[in-house]
Amino acid sequence: MAKWEQFSAEAPELAEAVKARFTATKHHVMATLRADGSPRVSGTEVDFFGPDLIMGSMWQARKALDLRRDGRVAIHANPGDGTMAGGDGKISGVAVEVVDKEELAAFVDDRHPPEPFHLFRIDLREAVLTSVDHERNLMIVELWRPGRPVQRTERT
Repeated sequence: MAKWEQFSAEAPELAEAVKARFTATKHHVMATLRADGSPRVSGTEVDFFGPDLIMGSMWQARKALDLRRDGRVAIHANPGDGTMAGGDGKISGVAVEVVDKEELAAFVDDRHPPEPFHLFRIDLREAVLTSVDHERNLMIVELWRPGRPVQRTERT
């Protein structure tokens, strides 16, 4: 399982830039898989708790039921005002529901979410930051996968 902590250790500058995109606004867009395999797009909030990127959900929400059945998930950070300032952040991975009572209690004590709720930690499989260098007329894509160096692609 690749926690956010691993991403931060392996690619600190990229992790900080992607985190900045996810903390710049509250609401983001998440894709899950419905029972028939088709995509479901939902609004979501993410947070950073200990070594993890986490996501909560209202109890028994469709997106939570999707993730309990098939944890594959992609989350696109809210792009903000459309200027691409700071880049465009995305992560994908597997959402793993937190069921340990002590972990849930620690989260409740720290964050005070409305109860009942679902809490998922994201097992990161990749993180991407897409940015634009206007002076050089380039789109820059930086991709991190666990255990590999950051891959950078530039396009005109």
